[in-house]
Formats: sequence, structure tokens, C-alpha cells
Amino acid sequence: MTTPSAATPSTASGQAHGPAAPVQPGAPGGRRGSLGPVGLVLAGGISVQFGGALAVTLMPRAGALGVVTLRLLVAAVVLMVLCRPRLRGHSRADWGTVIVFGLAMAAMNGLFYQSVARIPLGPAVTLEVLGPLALSVLASRRAVNLVWAALALAGVFLLGGGGFSGLDPLGVAFALAAGAMWAAYIVFSARTGRRFPQADGLALAMAVAAVLFLPLGVLESGTKLLDPTTFALGAAVAVLSSVLPYTLELLALRRLPASTFAILMSLEPALAATAGFLVLDQALAATEAAAIALVIAASMGAVRTQVGRGRVRKAAGGS
Repeated sequence: MTTPSAATPSTASGQAHGPAAPVQPGAPGGRRGSLGPVGLVLAGGISVQFGGALAVTLMPRAGALGVVTLRLLVAAVVLMVLCRPRLRGHSRADWGTVIVFGLAMAAMNGLFYQSVARIPLGPAVTLEVLGPLALSVLASRRAVNLVWAALALAGVFLLGGGGFSGLDPLGVAFALAAGAMWAAYIVFSARTGRRFPQADGLALAMAVAAVLFLPLGVLESGTKLLDPTTFALGAAVAVLSSVLPYTLELLALRRLPASTFAILMSLEPALAATAGFLVLDQALAATEAAAIALVIAASMGAVRTQVGRGRVRKAAGGS
């Protein structure tokens, strides 16, 4: 999962996700100059979803909670070593924000992995992305967003076959709950980014999430987590789903507008469906493919509406 700004929807996976908030590039970039950062974002999205597919293959060895534990633990160690965040000099409000951010991160990852243990990766990411999409619609408060909400609901209806008879209801519930936590993650990611320099807040929140989840992973998987093969695969999931995409997105967002980033993140359900098909042999029915397309269209539309509203406000302000 990656982290968009609080005003725009996205998605990896979920999967649990990216830099504290997209920033506008410091220098203008033309279409030609944007190819590099666009490629970085797409590479990050592919990495997240294939990391998620690898996590599904690891679940029989370590369980869903065990996989989440390994992912958060390895990612926390790597980020703490790379960022070396300062532990002193922060206020109680700073620590409160980063702890809630870590709680949201842990819940988002745990719920999503419980979902993909029960339903295919593509539908799971499609349902999860409804959380950021709902956040964007509510933040915008424009009538046109009712259209995007209707498109998203139509996609959910198609995905569920009119009642989710083709999908495990518990898996659906976990995916929707993960989407709600993703929305909370976006809000507190932005707040953490304002309170901590660079990626320090992200590293600290990842450490909080790892510590919180460790007892659950040990309870479910015990000594299986210490198996060298299991640990190595868990480390690979952490690199593919957390460390690598975070790095790629941070590099890309130096030159890429936040609006473009958010639209690219809207493609996450399609990337997840592709990863599920190639790695897990999870083929989609025609109705499921149409459902994913509707949710992607709704997410892109909501992003463009939000960006257009921002441009109107800027023009009205004379800046």
C-alpha cells in the first residue's frame, strides 16, 4: 500500500503503503520529463502488488498474522537504520500522532492480509481502495462526486454478483475494514509528515506497528517465524511491499505532481489483478474485470475533480 495525500484516493498494497504525503515538484516538468517519475511510481505499484502475491504464497507457512509481523518487523528495521530518526525533542502531541499512525498501519495491514487469505488479490484491493475513494469524495463535497460514488458502488455490486455470493463474506468484510483503516492511515500520514522531518515519522510509525503486531504473529505462528526460509520470504515481502515502493515514490514525488501520483495509484486494483493472475493463477470473470474498471474510473474521476477544484481556488485567490 502507498500513501497519497489526504485529499486524493489511491492504493499498495495495501498494501500498506508510502511517503507521508505527495508534494508538488520543485521545478516544472514537461511531458517528456515526467516519464522518469511516472515509471518509478508504476514500478513501485508493481512491486507492492507482486509483494502482496508473494505474501499469499507465504501464508500456508506462517499464517496471515505471521506474514504481517515479518513484513512490518523487517521494514521497521530497514527504515530505522536508513532514516535514523531523532527520538528526543518531540512533544506529546507528536508522539500521539505517530502512535495513532502506527496503529492505523498495523490495522490496515492485518485486515488486508486477512482478506487476501480468503478472496483473490484483485477484488480485495478493489474493495480496499473504496476507503481512500470515500475520503476523497467526502473531502471534496461537490455534487459531481456523487457520480464517482455511484460508479464505485456499481463496481462493488458487480464484484459481489449482487450479494457477494461468489466471494467469502468475511474476506469482503476484512477488505472493507482495511479500506477504512487506509483512509485513517492517509489522514495520520499527512499529520505525521507535518510534524516530523523527511521520513522520520514513517520509520517511527512502522516501528510502532511492528511492536504492536509482534505478539499476534508470535501467538499464531510461534517458532515458524524463525524458520530461515520463512524469514527470508517474509523479508522479501517487506522489501517488495514496503521498502522498495517507498523509496521509488519518494524519488518520483520530487518531480511528479501529486495529482498525477494519485491517478497512477488508482491503477492499483488492475496491478493487483495482474499479479494475482500471474503469480497465484487467480483469473477474473468478465463481471469482476468490469467491476475493477468501474472502481478505477471512479477513483480517477474523484482525483481529477479534486485537482480541478484546487485550480479554481488558486485562480480565485489570484496566486
